[in-house]
Amino acid sequence: MAQQNTFTHRQITDWLPTSKKEVQKRGWEELDIILFSGDAYVDHPAFGTAAIGRVIESQGFRVAIVPQPNWRDDLRDFKKLGKPRLFFAITAGNMDSMVNHYTAQKRRRSNDAYTPDGRNDMRPDYALSTYSQILKKLYPDVPVVIGGIEASLRRITHYDYWSDQLRPSVLVEGGADLMVYGLGEKPLLEILRLADKGVPISSMTNIPQTSYLAKDKIIPHKKWPEAKLFSFEECKKSKEKYAENFRQVETETNTYSNIRFLQKTGNATVVINPPYEPLEGKDADYIFDLPYTRLPHPRYVGKKIPAYEMIKFSVNSHRGCFGGCSFCTISAHQGKFIASRSEESILKEVDTITQMPDFAGNISDIGGPSANMYRMEGKHLEMCKSCKRPSCIWPETCVNLKDDHMPMVELYRKIEAHKDVKKAFIGSGVRYDMFYDKKTGQVRGEDKLVYAKQLISNHVSGRLKVAPEHTSGPVLKNMRKTDYGLFFKFEKLFHQVNKEKGLNQQLIPYFISSHPGCENTDMADLAAITKEQKYQLEQVQDFTPTPMTLATVMYYTGIDPYTGKKVYSARTQNEKKAQRRFFFWYKREERGPITSELKKANRQDLIERLFSKKTV
Repeated sequence: MAQQNTFTHRQITDWLPTSKKEVQKRGWEELDIILFSGDAYVDHPAFGTAAIGRVIESQGFRVAIVPQPNWRDDLRDFKKLGKPRLFFAITAGNMDSMVNHYTAQKRRRSNDAYTPDGRNDMRPDYALSTYSQILKKLYPDVPVVIGGIEASLRRITHYDYWSDQLRPSVLVEGGADLMVYGLGEKPLLEILRLADKGVPISSMTNIPQTSYLAKDKIIPHKKWPEAKLFSFEECKKSKEKYAENFRQVETETNTYSNIRFLQKTGNATVVINPPYEPLEGKDADYIFDLPYTRLPHPRYVGKKIPAYEMIKFSVNSHRGCFGGCSFCTISAHQGKFIASRSEESILKEVDTITQMPDFAGNISDIGGPSANMYRMEGKHLEMCKSCKRPSCIWPETCVNLKDDHMPMVELYRKIEAHKDVKKAFIGSGVRYDMFYDKKTGQVRGEDKLVYAKQLISNHVSGRLKVAPEHTSGPVLKNMRKTDYGLFFKFEKLFHQVNKEKGLNQQLIPYFISSHPGCENTDMADLAAITKEQKYQLEQVQDFTPTPMTLATVMYYTGIDPYTGKKVYSARTQNEKKAQRRFFFWYKREERGPITSELKKANRQDLIERLFSKKTV
């Protein structure tokens, strides 16, 4: 009962301050760090702004958050808390601001899940650069440190789909003094330690997992060999050089790299230091065990923040993903190495959730970027440290991967056994292809079968969503995804378990159109195959080129940077629309355009598969 009172009798000082009045309530006359964010302030570990704020607080520093400052008026939000003693910190939020704002068709989204009541006008485009420019103009003598996913994806020259051009590092565009890329707790702790000792931010040139803009001579590091990337100007002139830059950076990112990258941009050089080693269990626990209220700040009383409503009863069990999908930004931000929390820390969080006043007994998710990677790592870690594979499970599962699913089964069962938990669902994506041998299609071990049955029997909220992404072999190869035949295997297992348990659950597959390498006939084949499986697709999307992904490099350059081979991409909105309509072959208005397209391609066989009554 005492713990429940912590939710029902909160004081404003239980949150990090967001205003001058809240700072004064804490008795503070000065702030050490002021953190600006493109998201609303939700004091929950799933929100990066809260996590970073709580880490800063845990080290004894006075920190305040300015959520979604108004950049269009007299800039009072940027001035209201004055100057910090150490530095300003900026994050665009849990999403890249352009992905947040625009669809694959470049239309403005009607809502923003990280904003009260879903308003879509509370953050600027290119938020990180915009906030940085404002603060550097208002306070030129105060250092600015940037981080978050927008920083990670835009740390070097990158293709920006929304302006359809290459852009330089966000350090160049925004003018910040230092960038933290990836999950930034480790570099942040070192920045705080040095800044508190009086070391200028401009002198912090040797902190791992940071990047800075050098305008003078770069002093070589004793342990970090340097690799010079093609300059921003060279990349603008040559798509091949831009592709080679990506190949080099991604390859090193897949290892415990000690390479320092240098990229000339104008008269300055972007310096990207190698990353820290991934978090270990106790470090992950530390971040998630901080004293979050798990609630939106009281300034939002009476308003709903859609992203919070989705995750407030969820538990993040681990970070990172070794899937390596070519269209996914996770590897560029969280990396491929898994950082798992301890079972004790997770169960403690579950216990906290059950004390929330509106908790009705259902945990909405236990997972991470991919749900079934908890506690997974290499059998021999030294091999992993130098391995340059982008994925541990594609094209085949690595023999060095310790992918035992039983720790997750045991965790799920312990959560289920909690006296106040009725159901614990898995809402994160499940990599069903990990269950099977890629060559034989056979289940790879009893632990995989036990996990799959546990998942299907006890942890599906009516519909299980999985992501085969496509049916075409060549397209799947470009996606770094496994053969569609494994989806047939899993589909059979799913229905078998449902029948055995007397359940009536749905399997919902995700698919992507217009991915590099995908032709209209590939989409027609996808439509025919899924029709024969009796699916009328609903979880579908057009490929959206996002910075720092292999698929985006293929889209922009028209080549695969690893093979040098040409890759077709649907680039115009008409081409994208033509591919997307195949998802909806069953709609009367799409039949004519689809038939016409397939006649041009001389594919009467696909017309018959889609529209012949014999195949219905």
